[in-house]
Amino acid sequence: MPAGFCGGQSLSGNPVIKNIYTADASPLVYKNRVYLYTGHDEAPAGTQNYVMHDWRCFSSTDMVNWQEHPVPLRAGDFSWADDGAWASQVIERDGKFYWYVAVKHKSIAGRAIGVAVADSPDGPFHDARGSALISNDMTTFINSDKDDIDPTVLIDDDGQAWLFWGNSICYYAKLKRNMIELDGPIKRVSLPGFAEGAWIHKRNGWYYLTYAYQFPEKIAYAMSRSIDGPWIFKGLLNELAGNCQTNSPAILDFKGQSYFIYHNGGLPAGGSYRRSVCIDYLYYNPDGTMKRVIMTSEGVQRVK
Repeated sequence: MPAGFCGGQSLSGNPVIKNIYTADASPLVYKNRVYLYTGHDEAPAGTQNYVMHDWRCFSSTDMVNWQEHPVPLRAGDFSWADDGAWASQVIERDGKFYWYVAVKHKSIAGRAIGVAVADSPDGPFHDARGSALISNDMTTFINSDKDDIDPTVLIDDDGQAWLFWGNSICYYAKLKRNMIELDGPIKRVSLPGFAEGAWIHKRNGWYYLTYAYQFPEKIAYAMSRSIDGPWIFKGLLNELAGNCQTNSPAILDFKGQSYFIYHNGGLPAGGSYRRSVCIDYLYYNPDGTMKRVIMTSEGVQRVK
């Protein structure tokens, strides 16, 4: 077993992580390996609330056998945060790895977005700023204490980095080259039925915004030729995920195949507060639109 690993997942099929409850996954491809970063549901059975203290990291070279790394980041690693390790995404730039996370702020009412940094994709990560990147007093378009959650990041072809996030309303802003400061005003995207869980990616000149739609949450998406829109709503990508009221999409290209990552309540005693990450295939139509994802218990096959 490679150095630095603390265990393995060798059983195929969905959910892909079977030893703990996981949610809100985001992938990163680095040096021919997929790193899968997840939230960690710890709610006791019967609890109707999220209990999430840390994030987890798994990696694979074949999309089936997942190795678990030591815990790379906890909500408590942000001195200004008050727990609540919600959805996140890691992105690499200039040899460093930036982890955008949603946490509860200690001194500013509401949720906030922080950013951690590491020299390796499996960490350890530490707070890159010593303060929130986004806090609730910066987004006053609606009266909500949780509109600053679920960050997703894209580095565009010209090198410009963009941050998208939100609950009930979708926000976006430029990031500076250092990846830990905003570089301009916070803007909004109008999307039908937007709930939360945005995921931004680009393919063949099209920008895609995939997100949790309505409630209970299905997954829908929009497309645009410009990061600033207009965004064209393309309908549903994924239906309700079993016995889980929420969903959180992520899209991955690896070794010539596209994958759709989501969560459900598929493990024993699972549900809306004890979720599990799943992976199924994603296919595109000739016009660039995405085909409806078929959720399976078999999951994906091993790739070489």
